[in-house]
Amino acid sequence: MKIDRLVPYLVDNCLLVLVYTDAGLVGVGEAGLWAHHRLVFEAINDLADYFVGRDPGAMEHHYQAVTRNAHFSGPILSAALSGVDIALWDILGQSVGKPVHELLGGACRKRLKVFANAVGETVAEHVERAKAAVDSGYSSIRVMPFLPDWERQNPSQYIGTAAEIVASVRAGIGNDVDLGVEIHRNLSPDEAITLAREIEPLRILYYEDPVAPESLEALRYVAAHVNIPIAFGERGHSLFQFKELLDTRAVAMIRPDLSLAGGFTQCKKIAACAEASFISIFPHLMGSPVNMAAFVQFGASIPNYALMESGSSRLDEIVDEPLTVESGHVAVPDRPGIGIKIREKLLSKFPYRPHKITTAVRSDGSVAH
Repeated sequence: MKIDRLVPYLVDNCLLVLVYTDAGLVGVGEAGLWAHHRLVFEAINDLADYFVGRDPGAMEHHYQAVTRNAHFSGPILSAALSGVDIALWDILGQSVGKPVHELLGGACRKRLKVFANAVGETVAEHVERAKAAVDSGYSSIRVMPFLPDWERQNPSQYIGTAAEIVASVRAGIGNDVDLGVEIHRNLSPDEAITLAREIEPLRILYYEDPVAPESLEALRYVAAHVNIPIAFGERGHSLFQFKELLDTRAVAMIRPDLSLAGGFTQCKKIAACAEASFISIFPHLMGSPVNMAAFVQFGASIPNYALMESGSSRLDEIVDEPLTVESGHVAVPDRPGIGIKIREKLLSKFPYRPHKITTAVRSDGSVAH
């Protein structure tokens, strides 16, 4: 069996890649550099020159051949390779009639815990949405404790409001529900420390992305001054970056994105590195039902999976059997490959929506976060 074609599709705010073979099997994957899909789209087209005519089952060889050819790397190439890698594993699973998780060592669990986001324009809305999610069966909530235009406030104001939101949500859902706090890289190291110390008594499961990803020194500084487990790494795009992140010993959870950090081939290695240090995997999931299906296969195959987002149902009709959330969990399917088939004729129903660059500014006009 040989690869016949690689075809990228810009769909809504997602980038899918279909890999066709001369045996009639078609694999589907997704690339996850969501702010720059058009650049990755072109990278996938460029990669077709290498992949067409080759064995779809040689995933490790293909990754090494492409990344070591000229030793240029970065998130664009990695996202493109990730989407292709997912599709190749999908083809392999279909060819032997097994789900991808069985090819990766077998299922470590029958279902995966997912969380619901609690966001709102007021403190009360955060609480209402968190309580509604718990009432619908979720046992894990993530709160994003910032209100609209918070950047234009003084630090004492937005840190105080963030602390109020977290405390109010915890009071609303009780102490038996897991609660994570997503900072979204919005704070300086000292601001992140100040907020963390205020919410430490609230039994926080994780403190996500307290600072921007460019400086591991800043991350270490924050970790040394707070007593909440830190989750970090959703912008990471290589095994080597995650090795350096793990070496900081500043994190309790890492956040590899299957569609950005090398697909199944590389993320399985990342998870193994973390497992050796008792670090949990908290995958970063965005995109279409294709990503959801692939992430479930990945999460099922690793022993140190923690939880992930519950995905979006907006594009469910582009696949034949979208996965669904029941009681805060997603069941691991046993269909071959990643467990879904793409409905190509429906892709044109969702025209591409590119990411627009918007600038959050502070009251003095400077760029925030």
